[in-house]
Amino acid sequence: MADAAPAPSREWHLEPETEYRFELDPQTSLAIKLVRGRAEIFGAELVEGKTYLFAMECKAAVFTWNGCQPSTEYISEETPMAAYANVHTALEQMRVRALSKTRGSPLPPGEEVDPKLCEAPRVLVLGPENSGKTTVCKILINYAVRAGQEWSPMLANVDPSEGAWVIPGTLSVASVSGPLPTYSPASPLGTASTTAPVGLTSHALAPLVSWYGHTDTRKNPLLLDRLIRNLGENVNDRFDLKPEGKASGLIVDTPSSFGSSSSPTDHRQKLIKACVDAFRINVILVVGHEKLNVEMQRAYGSYVTVVKIPKSGGVVELDSSYRERVQRYQLQTYMYGHPVQPPVGVTGGTLGGETPSHLVLSPSSTVMKFGDLSIYRIGTENMAPSSALPINAMRQVSEMQPVPVNPASPGSGLHGAVLALLAPFNPDENERYDEEILDLSVIGFVYVMQVDVKQKKMTILSPNQGSVAGKTALAGSLEYQDQ
Repeated sequence: MADAAPAPSREWHLEPETEYRFELDPQTSLAIKLVRGRAEIFGAELVEGKTYLFAMECKAAVFTWNGCQPSTEYISEETPMAAYANVHTALEQMRVRALSKTRGSPLPPGEEVDPKLCEAPRVLVLGPENSGKTTVCKILINYAVRAGQEWSPMLANVDPSEGAWVIPGTLSVASVSGPLPTYSPASPLGTASTTAPVGLTSHALAPLVSWYGHTDTRKNPLLLDRLIRNLGENVNDRFDLKPEGKASGLIVDTPSSFGSSSSPTDHRQKLIKACVDAFRINVILVVGHEKLNVEMQRAYGSYVTVVKIPKSGGVVELDSSYRERVQRYQLQTYMYGHPVQPPVGVTGGTLGGETPSHLVLSPSSTVMKFGDLSIYRIGTENMAPSSALPINAMRQVSEMQPVPVNPASPGSGLHGAVLALLAPFNPDENERYDEEILDLSVIGFVYVMQVDVKQKKMTILSPNQGSVAGKTALAGSLEYQDQ
């Protein structure tokens, strides 16, 4: 068979403050090289002469303030980057004032000594579906770490439909000290260290992860509320330990259901309030939604700065089938890494600063006895909202109650289930409490390949070869079928 012809390449000249946008089809990849000039992808600066790879239906945009010449598809002159840069400038001023206050340094001449002006930015980003909230968060984080002030802002993701650094069904938070790259929707916030023994050099984040177990925020709002407040407590504890690091601030990415008129108002308002309270929010950014902006102004405008920012014209309308594929990519990537085939004729290239071979994992399967792993679900598998129950009816199982799962039961639903492995319980019995399992962080994930009821054994797949015997795991509604 003759060698495949090299992939066609094109060279474009980008004028200042323009961007080019691309959308990849399934099973395709793209290589981009900055020939000369300066450019960035969602705030992460490109290195001149370096090849960047993109795959797994990635949709992104390269923006330039000063002009450049990359290889591309189409160019747009209408971008909201100037507005986003203005927001970054305002947040940067808050960081500088907060750091001056922490160090006891005087403020610049003419600055007011209003205590609110000396608080580090704690930003909540809201918006409906397909508004580009995650992109805004990445841009603001990347601009902060590029500012040359050694900021390490925290980024929290409370959208369980978006895998963030791990997989769907989770909430997570991490301190970010380097640019968040964009190369695949399977890793929307870049590469993080996993349970696999993989050495990462560019951006090995270790996020704190909580397990919600579902992608729909309406599945168990009480649990979601608790997990949000848990993350907030952890963030505040970290800030208390590092007062100077606190000045870097926090940005919180939220689900589209928080800004959607199709979601029940009571549901949205309670979870937004949980975020505002738990993370001590002082800035709310509303992306491209006038009605939501008015609602937030009325609810929080008296003590929180509420700002409406434009939605990018490059935001792609994503349908449910695409979102399902991305969630499948994320589960597969957690187990197998990023096996990306560069375009024909392209050698080298990086995925988020790493060579593709460094991001390929070799998961292992293990056969274990049913009793080797304690498995629970929180509430029931299909929990109707309280409002849907008959009058005076009482639940037999609370939404917050840990329910043991018997793998031998015909209705266990463990075949193909994704399990979150939890950190150990508190060794001090005096510090233990009934719902402690709800507050334990996640140390890794496995999935159940087979359940042999007759032999009372099950086969699990893990991204590393470590034993999970004796651990506690939580199941949810997420499933993964190895292909």
